[in-house]
Amino acid sequence: MLDATTRSGGTALAVPPASAEPAFPVPAPLPFAARCSRALLSPWSRLSLLLALLVSAAVCVLLFEPQRLLADGWPPQLSGAAATLVFAAAYGLCTVAFVPRPLLNLAAGALFGSQVGLAAAIAGTVLGAGLAFGLGRILGQEALRPLLRGRWLKAADGQLSRHGFRSMLAVRLFPGVPFWAANYCAAVSRMGYVPFLLATALGSIPNTAAYVVAGARASTPTSPAFLIALACIAVPALAGVVVAWRKRHHLRG
Repeated sequence: MLDATTRSGGTALAVPPASAEPAFPVPAPLPFAARCSRALLSPWSRLSLLLALLVSAAVCVLLFEPQRLLADGWPPQLSGAAATLVFAAAYGLCTVAFVPRPLLNLAAGALFGSQVGLAAAIAGTVLGAGLAFGLGRILGQEALRPLLRGRWLKAADGQLSRHGFRSMLAVRLFPGVPFWAANYCAAVSRMGYVPFLLATALGSIPNTAAYVVAGARASTPTSPAFLIALACIAVPALAGVVVAWRKRHHLRG
């Protein structure tokens, strides 16, 4: 049946039916599991997990007192290559838990001698640095990078991001920055993983060797090897203070 417009000779206009859908579709709410996953994987949740892990590791160190290795010695059931590998793994875990490396280096020299102790200490150093860098990069970088607003923080971040290898090599060669602090600062920056590990391995050799030799010759404190080791510990520390004093204006700028 024709409507009135068609019968009168006019042109029929089709009127579209009213749509019940809104002009801009409203996204469906996420399921509860998806909301929980998003909250758990957020940058601040990961940073909280990192802090919890570090606090737990520090508490474990305080309870188990790994420094007793210097007094009690290594467990007698381990010897040879197995003892060296276990010590290197324990060394790496202890550095993540903020145990001072000089203490661990002295223990390496006292337990294994100069050569094997140096190999175990360097392996543990690289392992601990890699673990700390990985934890900081995965769990902390995304949350902490927006907080780098201070002049000194921006300068340190730019130095590590642009000149990562040589900057980390200098930090390892001239002690002054705590080992754990350098690891997590590098993790927050844009420094690459391979340059970080390579600079850590090369830059840690002189200072580590000095402490290992001092630990191996601690029973003869008047020997030339022990005195040379002490000099090798003191001279880089003094040089690091001098370099930091001369570079302070550059960092402020």
